[in-house]
Amino acid sequence: MAMNLAQKLIKSHLVSGSLEPGSPIEIKIDQTLAQDGTGTLVMLELEALGLSQIKTELSAQYVDHNLLQTDFKNADDHLFLQSACRKFGLWFSRPGNGVSHPVHMACFDIPGKTLLGADSHTCAAGSMGMLAIGAGGLQVAMAIAGVPFALKMPKVLGVKLEGELPPWVSAKDIILEMLRRQTVKGCVNKIVEYHGPGLANLTAMDRHVIANMGQEMGTTASVFPADEAVKAFLKQQHRESDYVEMKADEGASYDEEDTINLSDLEPLIACPSSPDKVVTVREVAGRPIYQSYIGSSANPGLRDFAIPARIVAGRRLADDVSFDINPTSRQLLEELSRSGDLTKLLEVGARLHQTGCGGCIGMGQAPATGRISLRTVPRNFPGRSGTADDQVYLCSPETATASALKGVITDPRDLDMDYPSFSEPEYLPDIRPLLQPPQEISVAVELIKGPNIKPLPNFEKLPNILTGPLLLKAGDNVSTDEILPAGAEILPLRSNIPAISRYTFSRIDENFYQRAMKLNGDCFVVGGENYGQGSSREHAAVSSRFLGVRCIIAKSMARIHRRNLINFGVLPLLFENFDDYDRLEQDSILEIDKPIAQLKSNNAVKLLIKSSGESINLRSDLSADEIEVLEAGGMINQVREKYLSNGKS
Repeated sequence: MAMNLAQKLIKSHLVSGSLEPGSPIEIKIDQTLAQDGTGTLVMLELEALGLSQIKTELSAQYVDHNLLQTDFKNADDHLFLQSACRKFGLWFSRPGNGVSHPVHMACFDIPGKTLLGADSHTCAAGSMGMLAIGAGGLQVAMAIAGVPFALKMPKVLGVKLEGELPPWVSAKDIILEMLRRQTVKGCVNKIVEYHGPGLANLTAMDRHVIANMGQEMGTTASVFPADEAVKAFLKQQHRESDYVEMKADEGASYDEEDTINLSDLEPLIACPSSPDKVVTVREVAGRPIYQSYIGSSANPGLRDFAIPARIVAGRRLADDVSFDINPTSRQLLEELSRSGDLTKLLEVGARLHQTGCGGCIGMGQAPATGRISLRTVPRNFPGRSGTADDQVYLCSPETATASALKGVITDPRDLDMDYPSFSEPEYLPDIRPLLQPPQEISVAVELIKGPNIKPLPNFEKLPNILTGPLLLKAGDNVSTDEILPAGAEILPLRSNIPAISRYTFSRIDENFYQRAMKLNGDCFVVGGENYGQGSSREHAAVSSRFLGVRCIIAKSMARIHRRNLINFGVLPLLFENFDDYDRLEQDSILEIDKPIAQLKSNNAVKLLIKSSGESINLRSDLSADEIEVLEAGGMINQVREKYLSNGKS
């Protein structure tokens, strides 16, 4: 039977299960990546598992998030991660080398391979004909230890691209069009596979832009074929020998299908504060802006900086605009300097920031209070920029640059100039020598732990009778940024769960931490649809569990956060009847009798509202393995019980 590319990638790595959508499967993982915001926990988890050496073909650790060294915390984490890479056998990318996804793409992406990353935008590597999936750090740690990755077989949405992009329209507008159609929850438990004649004029890095923001639609993965565009990229990176053609079989079909005619697209923009609030730029044109920001893993290519440089050449920025340039890799910064495009940006008054994630995660470059910030980043969740009442719009580099010149949101087609020409250079500087490879000879390495690095807390098993108050009732589309914020104040605490837990749910209820500590017992949290969307940060699950949250009830949940909850012993349940959401009031006392026994019986539980004596039927979509993890109180407990207690490793 003819198979699409997603099916072929999964079949070639299938350890157990079938390709029937919804069925449990396990796949072999070839590569992993982590960044410093998630990697500290990954390394602590590898230490807790007693791992001696990685079991993957290649694993890499990047430092790209916590780059502001305002005190010892981030610097200590960097040393810890470097020592852990030496101990366990990972590649290490030091601060300043760049954002994990484009650097991994340049150095290690190989068509046909699988990649599991402790960062939700790992799906960007689908641009290279890979199956690349974001996950929680604990699942990445398990993959490093050689454990297959478990998931349910996703449906495959085939998106046929036709036509050719008009001038002033670029790859960011394609993914914004997808978000306009699919919304932030329309592709949960789906792989989006792009195909068709419209691919012919999209470079590998254009495809990276599209694949990266697949996470904003809830996708499990984004997949592109490995063709001449991928071959050209690998040649540019001095890795042409890594090229393998990957494409769907002739006559392959998809579970769902859609078509985008690229010729019909125009500049688009996502309004505050969700990536799917997409309108045409002309619908919001004229609104005054404070900041125009170019960079991030969502627009990391050389053309994403070179085109803006050529737009502003010889011109003048609007007086009230901060034009922030956040290069995504040392390789890119070197090429921009060599070509003269960096000079064009500096001459117009741009502010140059260090290579890394920067303002995308609220690590500097926060906009002024209540002022509009146009950004080429992937997300605009409330407060993510570091400013509580931010007004962040997502757009292409062309729109961001045109608006910086005019001082108001501007359709770039309205500039009095022709679209700048740009051609990818045949070769770029080889960045691989800047990364530190694994040690060839295994030697004893002591982990370097500063005073802010604390061991993982030990969590107890799920009680036989789960009872406690409903400590928080939240609405729809709650993101992990709202469950546990990022930013320059909070991110440095990611290796210290007791300290970072003080910020849990602080953007929804600033008193949640105090109320949880005063309770000093088990409690429930309720959410609406798409609970836990956004970042893969498992800290949002760990900190909730640390404060006593033992059960989350929602109308629907985002894939990565749902699994993170399970990994740390928090029971994720779903309303059987959405109207029951309205029956639950904050601070009411809830109870579930023998939750594990009920789940094992029919994968559903009955929730008792003790104040009224009423009950609510809740369902779950837990697999037998996930129920086993919950019964143990989390994945680390499960592994210890199944393997370490028996003397296995």
